[in-house]
Formats: sequence, C-alpha cells, structure tokens
Amino acid sequence: MAERGLEAIDETVQQTHIWLNEITEQFHGTKHQSLQILRSFLHTVRDHLPVDESAQFASQVPLLIRGMYYEGWDPSKHAQHERTAEEFVQRFLAGTTLREMDARDAIKAAAHVVEKHVTRGEVEDVYQSLPKQVRQLWG
Repeated sequence: MAERGLEAIDETVQQTHIWLNEITEQFHGTKHQSLQILRSFLHTVRDHLPVDESAQFASQVPLLIRGMYYEGWDPSKHAQHERTAEEFVQRFLAGTTLREMDARDAIKAAAHVVEKHVTRGEVEDVYQSLPKQVRQLWG
C-alpha cells in the first residue's frame, strides 16, 4: 500500500507537468509563466462557482493541481462575480506577472487545457456558471 501512495505522487507530478507543458506550448511562454497562468485561472474560475460545483470540478483534476486549486480558498466567503470580461481579466492578472496584452491568450491556453483533461459535462457545468462575457474569454 505504501508503494501505491508513492506511485500516486509520481503520477500527479507527471500529470501536472503535462498540463503545464501544454499551456507552455499554447501560450509560447515559460513553464514558470504556465504555472502562474494555471493557478490564477483556476482561482479566478473557482471563485465564480457554487461550492458544490467547485468540488465536482476539483475532483477531476490531478491531485497536485487540486491542491493548487484549493490554495487560499475560503468557501464561507461569497463567490466573486465579475460580470465583464475586463473585470475577469484584471482579477486573473492579479495572480500573475503577465502583461495585460497577454492575459486573454493565457486564459484561452488554460481553458483549452482544462477542456482537454476534464470531462465535457463538467466543463460545460463550469462554463455555464460563468457570466456570458467571461465565457467568451474561453475562445
């Protein structure tokens, strides 16, 4: 059983690198930027979701990414609801060192990777939880 625990750690690290490599490839940035992009994207989306939906989404991501997703989260606070794409972009940028002109491309890269690795039904549930202008950022 102890060995299986170590295999799970190796697997989540490997899966996390896959996600980061895919964002790096799509965004044409560095792996460090990709980590910032993924974390900020997950936090910004998470804070728009009802608690139950947030937990359902998190259950489908690799363990290491799930930890990043929940990092600093206080579910007792009201969810954020930026209504405009620009408000969402500004909130996303606050978690990165990216330039504003790169934000939309970064968001699209992260969204594409999530869509690739999370079930279609769950992605649709998350997508529908976002305001229309924010959904348009997904590409």
